[in-house]
Amino acid sequence: MQQKSPNVKWQHTKIKREDREKVLNQKGLVLWFTGLSGSGKSTIANEVEYVLNSMGYATYLLDGDNIRHGLNSDLGFSKEDRKENIRRISEVAKLFQDAGIITLVTFISPFREDRNNARKLIPEGRFIEIYVKCSLEACEKRDVKGLYKKAREGLIKDFTGISSPYEEPENPELILNTEKETIKESVDKVINYLKDKKLIR
Repeated sequence: MQQKSPNVKWQHTKIKREDREKVLNQKGLVLWFTGLSGSGKSTIANEVEYVLNSMGYATYLLDGDNIRHGLNSDLGFSKEDRKENIRRISEVAKLFQDAGIITLVTFISPFREDRNNARKLIPEGRFIEIYVKCSLEACEKRDVKGLYKKAREGLIKDFTGISSPYEEPENPELILNTEKETIKESVDKVINYLKDKKLIR
């Protein structure tokens, strides 16, 4: 994004990410959960955070709906607003990761370009894209929030999967198939991946 003010300069600080991680005794990470509405992103991320917290890790969950109540309350659901939504949360996730926090992000984030841009902000190996895979039909049957019904009735415009596209990840670090896996199985896959990659103890 183009910098609007020419009169700002990056201020370097004495304390670096490595110093913060040493205090916390952990690695700052971004676990980026993406998938259709109703696929299970928030449910699984909540459980993953609970497990990590119980293991003694400092975590924070950035939930799409919650962020739209504050930081992104001025954004709608047009393509431009969706892109800005993800741009802002990518920058926030970058800050949390730099603070040494294990940051869980649960946004539909339907466009590959936006997810790839988020990845570019994070040091290599610290961004884990997790595709919460679930067919549109299954998500629509669940319709926990009643959003698909409203979208079908034309009450919600630019709804992902109905009137706006979802671009599946091409090379995610993890795929969680919530039509076939239990919540526990999906959570275990995430935790085991982090252990296998020596990202957590």
